[in-house]
Amino acid sequence: MSETARIADQLRRAFAGKAWHGDSLFQILDGVTAAQAAAHPIKNAHSIWELVLHIAAWDGAVRRRLAGEALALSKRRNFPPVKDTSKTAWRQTIEHARRAHDELVAAVASLPASRLADRVPGKGHDIYYMLHGVVQHELYHAGQIALMKKAC
Repeated sequence: MSETARIADQLRRAFAGKAWHGDSLFQILDGVTAAQAAAHPIKNAHSIWELVLHIAAWDGAVRRRLAGEALALSKRRNFPPVKDTSKTAWRQTIEHARRAHDELVAAVASLPASRLADRVPGKGHDIYYMLHGVVQHELYHAGQIALMKKAC
């Protein structure tokens, strides 16, 4: 198995698979309602919904950086606002996050391992560092979401 295939596997596990640390992001999100997702039970903290949109935004940004784009997310793109808190909108948000993640995993799985040492466009680090960072990012926010879920 190549190093990029291993990293893609770790991304899959953090998001929806059998993760070493415990529940994956989608296991934690299982059963979260639109009302819970939109709630702000912890003062000055992002909602579950906002965190899911944030994770999807960064999965998309990393995928685009892998394609050679020097991308920076604006504040609004980093934490997109939640405008519609309906059940349908929550389901669409979950599907959007899943799609963004699946596209990232596919891009990582098809990346030649020889590119891992390449610099990320516009950044001072390499692709290897960025990919491990995105795994850590998903798990960090999964932990936040687990706490928010308990607080709802």
